[in-house]
Amino acid sequence: MKSTEKCVNKFSMPCRIFVFVEKIKGNSSKHASIMLYRAQKAGKQSMRKDHHHNMEEHLQSSAVKFFARNMTSLNFDEQDGILRTISDAPPTHYTIKIQSLSLLSKHSLEKYESGEFEAGGYKWKLVFYPNGNKSRNVTEHISLNLVLAGANAPQTCWEVHAAFRLFLFDQNTGTYFALQEQNERRFHGMKLDWGFDKFLSLKAFTDASNGFLVEDTCVFGAEVFVRKERSTCKGECLSMIKDAIMYKHVWKIDNFSKLNAESYDSQTFIAGDQKWKIKLYPMGRDGAASGHLSLYLALAYPTSLPPASKIYAQYTLRLLNQATSTYHHEYKVSWWFSASSPMRGWPRFITVTWLKNTSYRFLVNDSCTVEAEVTVHGTASALE
Repeated sequence: MKSTEKCVNKFSMPCRIFVFVEKIKGNSSKHASIMLYRAQKAGKQSMRKDHHHNMEEHLQSSAVKFFARNMTSLNFDEQDGILRTISDAPPTHYTIKIQSLSLLSKHSLEKYESGEFEAGGYKWKLVFYPNGNKSRNVTEHISLNLVLAGANAPQTCWEVHAAFRLFLFDQNTGTYFALQEQNERRFHGMKLDWGFDKFLSLKAFTDASNGFLVEDTCVFGAEVFVRKERSTCKGECLSMIKDAIMYKHVWKIDNFSKLNAESYDSQTFIAGDQKWKIKLYPMGRDGAASGHLSLYLALAYPTSLPPASKIYAQYTLRLLNQATSTYHHEYKVSWWFSASSPMRGWPRFITVTWLKNTSYRFLVNDSCTVEAEVTVHGTASALE
């Protein structure tokens, strides 16, 4: 056994006794060493050397007996960098009591997520897996994770550094068994959860003599201490849409011969959660397109897009032949739309002469019909 040491409680908790149980690397028989830590009260005068020595021996002896009584039946897995703690004080920030635990499995609930609680200016929650986290192929263990949650959870380029301990109540002794990593963890938009996939074996957890599960009831808890927070990067996130849906919008234009403004807009329509419009220039968009009808697809409100946002859309603009379901005049293209590039189309979509040719039936009774088919396949936005 290692000699007893003194240290100041790194979490600044009330003065109390801890027994830290650490695995000795490379020891196949899984012996454990016990280190006793006693928090020092601020301003307390030093004890006389002989009295201090006697007190340390007494505490060390008590710790050994406590460990022998409570820990020898627990089969720990090798997990480097994890400290196991026995504490007589409850968790500082949050506690969950689960009654009728067996009913979770009966109702096919693989996990239970707690309500949100606040610590260090952030919202957190606990996630408990009574039969192990299946998404990480954990079996024969319970898993317990801490998750940064709520509207104030950091985005991808913002991170929170926190140290935490997760607790399991021993109902036989009134003490708490806890796991803590030696190093703080970074919570950020791409990694919002940390914890212990193999918090405790199911065999040890369900053994009533250990006191963790008594009359189908167990109690968990958490302490979280935020160390620092910072912005880490700039960038963008591309999200492609699987099985994107095509949206069709039809625009009938009457009294075409009386259109004398430079351009006209269709009613707005929605495709891929974006608002769009068709933009028509009856006499061409610029001098080079004189004698043509110009036709474009445009974002209806490009200035409302967040900075660096882009929308990738495939679309068709079509001038309908009103006499038949075929022989329409159309063009198809894909384009990245953005606030700086909100409109894309064809300045020379069709000549006015061809449009007015009665043989093609594009213009009938001074009316024509334009159709847009829009499919949004992806979006890109700035990392926050």
